[in-house]
Order: sequence, then structure tokens, then C-alpha cells
Amino acid sequence: MSKINIVSEEPICEFELRKELEKTKKREGELNFRANRTLEHLNEVCKLSAKKGEELKKSLIDLNIPRMKDEVICKIVDLLPQDEEELKNILQTYNLTVSKNNVKSILKAVSEHI
Repeated sequence: MSKINIVSEEPICEFELRKELEKTKKREGELNFRANRTLEHLNEVCKLSAKKGEELKKSLIDLNIPRMKDEVICKIVDLLPQDEEELKNILQTYNLTVSKNNVKSILKAVSEHI
């Protein structure tokens, strides 16, 4: 068995993964079993189109919230929290505390893009 070298790790959102799998399917003609199942799952659960997802992700990045990493932004884009409690549950997972003003601005950005 060959050794796998990880060159880099970068968090991606569900809509980005769906877009990449669709590109691969178009290029290759078909996907393997696991990739095909993943694409089916993403088509069922992914709520945003690629365009709206990119806009939301950019809006969240532009807020410049301290200590907010890309993985947290991707999780917010994937889950689309509707209220403060949902957002706080997401942020708790990453041990991230955010001011009330920033919570409101995140929720405003999310509500504008759904």
C-alpha cells in the first residue's frame, strides 16, 4: 500500500464540495461509489446554491470577526443558523466567544443570503 502525503488542508463548505464533485463527474463521466453517495447526500442537504454560498462566505469573511477561522465560517455557511442559540452552539464547538454585536451581524448576513 502506498503512503499518502497530505500536501495541505483547507476547510471547504458543502456547496464547494458539491461543485467539485459535479466538475469531477463531468470530466470523468462517472464517480466511484463513495463519491456518488456523497454527491447524492449533498444534493439533499445542501441548502445554498454555489453563487449564494460564495456570497455568504465572502460576507462572513468581510465581517473581520477576531479569531474566526475558515472552518468556523464554513460550518456557519453549512448549517445556516437562524437564531442566537443555534449560532452559539456552533461557536461553542470551536471554543470561540463572539460579542453580541458580532453575533447580530453574523445572523444578519445569514438571513440576507437565504
